[in-house]
Amino acid sequence: MKLKLKNVFLAYFLVSIAGLLYALVQLGQPCDCLPPLRAAAEQLRQKDLRISQLQAELRRPPPAPAQPPEPEVRPTIYVVTPTYARLVQKAELVRLSQTLSLVPRLHWLLVEDAEGPTPLVSGLLAASGLLFTHLVVLTPKAQRLREGEPGWVHPRGVEQRNKALDWLRGRGGAVGGEKDPPPPGTQGVVYFADDDNTYSRELFEEMRWTRGVSVWPVGLVGGLRFEGPQVQDGRVVGFHTAWEPNRPFPVDMAGFAVALPLLLAKPNAQFDSTAPRGHLESSLLSHLVDPKDLEPRAANCTRGTGVAYTDREAQDEAGGAAAAAGPGLRPSS
Repeated sequence: MKLKLKNVFLAYFLVSIAGLLYALVQLGQPCDCLPPLRAAAEQLRQKDLRISQLQAELRRPPPAPAQPPEPEVRPTIYVVTPTYARLVQKAELVRLSQTLSLVPRLHWLLVEDAEGPTPLVSGLLAASGLLFTHLVVLTPKAQRLREGEPGWVHPRGVEQRNKALDWLRGRGGAVGGEKDPPPPGTQGVVYFADDDNTYSRELFEEMRWTRGVSVWPVGLVGGLRFEGPQVQDGRVVGFHTAWEPNRPFPVDMAGFAVALPLLLAKPNAQFDSTAPRGHLESSLLSHLVDPKDLEPRAANCTRGTGVAYTDREAQDEAGGAAAAAGPGLRPSS
């Protein structure tokens, strides 16, 4: 037993001596642990870099919220109104101005039939809160009505409407308000609104996107409950009217609007003061568009637009044609 333990101890001693000698020999050899150390150092460097990037992102202010795309700018409506001195002038201009004040993106061109601007009109415009241009032109004596003459003998407001067209075309003449005409390329629509008519707000949105000449029904005009285009398949094919239906454009002044670019592209288009009775509108429109190219509005001209003459003017222009009134649209109140 003792012999065996001695042999085991001797074997263990020899193995230990051999292991010690091997270790001593290896101490002098170059170490191959450098690549793993380098890899570990690179990992630490990458982690430090990522931490720095995250800290920088946290310090950066949050991005501004994305802005929604701007809606298409609505074209401006240029409302041309001739006016002249009379007892009810201020009352009718106040009524009209308060209707226009409800319409966004509207520019009022108020044109006086006078030698110069009057305090009544200047003061009313200043108090209206509207974007406006004040123009003045006197109707020539030869075109003025004599005492006792009916209103249809000479067309009214011709010089005043043409004055507004001149201003839109850059020919100046404003005496108050915005004196510079719209710059080239302006998208807009021109509407001729008399001061003794009544207009609904919806009418202006109907006309705003006019591309050429748009049309719609007009209530209480020419002795009828309404006048207006007859539309088939989205095209104007005729007109419901009692007065000279064979006119080139048998429409009322309140029944159409013209795109501003079209007016500017036709510099000679204007109202003709010598036009026969009922042809004043045609004298302008004949220079601008063919009847077949008119743009029907108000649900293909089947819905009343709220445009109406005063009783006085309706009776003046009817000329006894009230008996011709037939069934049709009822104008808005």
